[in-house]
Amino acid sequence: MQEGIVSSVKERRKIHPHKFALWIAMGSIAMMFAGLTSAYMVREAQGNWHYFKLPPIFWVSTVAIFASSITIILGLKAFKERRMTAYRALITTTLILGVLFGILQYEGFVQLYANNIRIDGNPADSFIFIIAGLHLLHILGGIIALLIVFFRAFRKRVKVYNTTGLEIVASYWHFVDVLWIYLFVFFLVNQ
Repeated sequence: MQEGIVSSVKERRKIHPHKFALWIAMGSIAMMFAGLTSAYMVREAQGNWHYFKLPPIFWVSTVAIFASSITIILGLKAFKERRMTAYRALITTTLILGVLFGILQYEGFVQLYANNIRIDGNPADSFIFIIAGLHLLHILGGIIALLIVFFRAFRKRVKVYNTTGLEIVASYWHFVDVLWIYLFVFFLVNQ
């Protein structure tokens, strides 16, 4: 009897393979951005560096992605409690906020470009476009995952209340949120 309980506890402690893969991917992505921001600081120390202010729209985009992390937390909670109407509303809101973040980021880069900050200009300009552009690609991946969750949320009925897929999407979305906040603070400090 005790053997069955022990094996049951051990079984529950195992991490789902998809979650494990996500953690490996997030670790790799974090290392890539750590390397890029380190290269930014090394190149900055060499001189011939162009300092600039980020347009205020980046503050608004930061609020949008932070709010989307809150809505996905609440959406996951609603799904676990089988409150499907609330879940659908919260996932829709998360998706809208994610898309809004992308649009605001794009507009911010249009403003930078209008202020003569170009990818082919000073190395500082190139770094911001490359780093933030790579982040935006990861956001696009998150938006695609949110779209899948969104369409699944509006199916006629849910057959299985398995939270694994939603937890994976939520974890990734929180990761790109935290990653943007890190990058945003990094760029603010290094203006």
